[in-house]
Amino acid sequence: MSNRQKLRLVPASHDMPAGGKQFRCGEKISESGIYRVVHDKHRLPHEVTLLCGEQFPKCMKCEALVYFELVRSVSEAALEGFKVALYALPAEDDEASSAVAS
Repeated sequence: MSNRQKLRLVPASHDMPAGGKQFRCGEKISESGIYRVVHDKHRLPHEVTLLCGEQFPKCMKCEALVYFELVRSVSEAALEGFKVALYALPAEDDEASSAVAS
């Protein structure tokens, strides 16, 4: 018999943070930056740029069943001229839907 241990895979849970603080839909964004968005079930995590003072948006498909994690903060000077507010996350991005259609 071998004393080597076998690897055991444990499924990841969307409720387990990868690190850092989690933010929810409707909360006020306190720091402009790039945020990772983790959806409940229908979409893989992706990143969005969100602005300080706005609210974390809902998903058009899973509503408030998403959370956000700050990946990288961005200075206000770097965002000068970037004034696009995101009010709702699309259900899926164009790349994913075109890849499925191919």
